[in-house]
Order: sequence, then C-alpha cells, then structure tokens
Amino acid sequence: MKGKLGQDPLWVLGAMSGTSLDGVDAAMLRTDGARIFEFGASEYRAYTPEERAILHGVLGRWQEDDLGDAPEVSLRAHAEILSTFEDAALVGFHGQTLAHDPKGRGTHQMGDGAALAQRIGLPVVWDFRSADVALGGEGAPLAPFFHFACAKWIGATSPLAFLNLGGVGNITWIDPRKDAPEAPGALLAFDTGPANAPLNDLMQERRGLPFDRDGALARQGQVEEGALELFLQESYFRRMPPKSLDRDDFSLMLDLVRELSDADAAATMTGMAAAAVMQGMEHCPTPPDRVLVCGGGRKNPVLMQMLAVGLDCPVLPVEKVGLDGDMLEAQAFAYLAARVARGLPTSAPGTTGVAACVGGGQISQP
Repeated sequence: MKGKLGQDPLWVLGAMSGTSLDGVDAAMLRTDGARIFEFGASEYRAYTPEERAILHGVLGRWQEDDLGDAPEVSLRAHAEILSTFEDAALVGFHGQTLAHDPKGRGTHQMGDGAALAQRIGLPVVWDFRSADVALGGEGAPLAPFFHFACAKWIGATSPLAFLNLGGVGNITWIDPRKDAPEAPGALLAFDTGPANAPLNDLMQERRGLPFDRDGALARQGQVEEGALELFLQESYFRRMPPKSLDRDDFSLMLDLVRELSDADAAATMTGMAAAAVMQGMEHCPTPPDRVLVCGGGRKNPVLMQMLAVGLDCPVLPVEKVGLDGDMLEAQAFAYLAARVARGLPTSAPGTTGVAACVGGGQISQP
C-alpha cells in the first residue's frame, strides 16, 4: 500500500460507469485530496451487449425496486477491472446511476461499496451523493472539485470551463485564481442538458448500434429547426444553476424526431445537445477564455464543430492540455475518495446548490 490516509499523497483508484452504459472506466491518481501529484495507469472494461441490456432495463428504478441481476452485473464488472490494478491505497466507487430526482425521491446509485471492498480486498469510498441531497443539494455534478484541481495542474490563470459530454452534459466554470474549490466564487457547475444518452438510444432503436461513431450518421442529415425550437422551450433551460438532470428527463427528444429520417434525427439530436450547452454558457459569471471538453462527446466531430461555431471561445478536447478525456470522471472519483478520507468537502453551494460545503461518501473496509 502506498501512502496512508493522512496528509501525505496516496495512490487512489477511481471507477466510473456513466449513464451512457458503455462500460467501466478505472484510473489511478496520486493525490492528497487537494492537489494532483501524478496521473497513473487506467483501463476500460466494456459491457457486453447482454450486460448493457440488463443495466438499461433497470434505468429509472429506485432502491426499493426489484433490480434483478443488475446489481451483480455491475459489481462483477467493477471487481474485474479494479482487481487488475496494484498499489492502490483506496478505491473511489461511484456506482451506476439509475434514477436522479434530487427535489423528490432523491438519487439512486446502484452499487454496494461494502460488497466491492470484500471482493477486491481494499477500502472503498462510495455513496458520494446522498449527503449532498439530504442537505438540499442537487447531488450532481460531483466532478467540479476535481476540475478545479485540473485547472491548477495545467497552470490556468484566468476563468475557463470544463464541459463533460457523457450521457448528460455538464459544465464547470472555474476561477483558478481562487485558493480552493470550496472558496466563494471558485466554481459554478450544472447539467447543461442531454448529451449522448438520447442519441445513443436513438441509434440503438433505429440501427441496433450503441452510438453514432464519429458523427457519421448525423453528418448525412439536416437539423430540423422546428424540433430544435420545441426542445429549447423546455423549462429546464430557464432555471438558474446549480441544477441537475436525470438521464431520461428529456425523453421527449425521441418523440420530437420520431417522424424524421435516421440521418435527420441524428443530426437534430446532436444539434440539441450543442444548443443545450450554448444556452448553459449564458449562466457563466464571466465568459470563459476556453472550453475544455471531456467525455465521449468530444469524439463526435459533428458535435464539436457545432460547439466551435456556437461558442465565443476556443473549444478543445482536454487532451490539448495533457489530460485524458476518457478517464477524467474515473480520476475525479479517485480524487473525491481522497477528500472523503481526509474529511474535506466534496461539493459546495456553487456546484450543487447545497446549503453549505459538505463532504459526502462513506468508507467500507474489506
């Protein structure tokens, strides 16, 4: 074991399975919960089509619902990939988000950290969101504190934004001149709207494919402006941040493109994801000098081109500043696990709307 659960930097292993349901990302990070000292190894474990179907089948369900084989599918996939790493002192386990209704029933991340700790023989930090929601926060997004550390790591000196285009899109506006992520004015974060999830669902429904690789189908189509205008009338876009979404909050998107050709539907849904980000940018305290994009959406050149045209600053994949856009969320939960172990806050009023800075998470020993 490297390091100890104190002030010294330690190697922490983070895992993330997002709402796009493609697989599990795992990544090592050397951190003291405040600074990034080193990025370590990373791996990806794809879900099989059968596993993806089982997980997709329980989306929207809550803790008291029958989840069938899904908990074991998720736990096995995480244990398989996490067991391939060495030298981790601690594991950050996000679990699989199935339902998110912070102002109603709460939030549900399927996954038993205690069971995972037993399987892999390491202490596991998990249940990151419940404390935030219990104190009136949105419980999401949680990566912003890590984005702040990344901004420091790349040497940023003026406001910038991280844009994560996963199943749902979320943005973190950062003032790197502040000393800590919980400092007033350091961060503003919120979900912009749907990103890859509805488009992936469309591709599965229409073409039997998990996603629109390289935006190939969208490139062949035209954006239906009427559908886009109806989409932007959704009241969510007028709400002030912080704010967050469930994966399926915009299920109306599929209805809006129901009569369109496959290509036009894909182009329109891609345009919706971009337009949601453009609307979100209007909430930033000051215009960012650049937008750094992570998540699967950065690999869609059609989506990236739409953002480049629609935003008033450079839009770059995070690889341009030496970060790994595939692993940033897994690294984020490694970072947050270290913060939990040290008793540091993991969310703040500017990131989730919580009443005061709060540290989430619980630690299960093997």
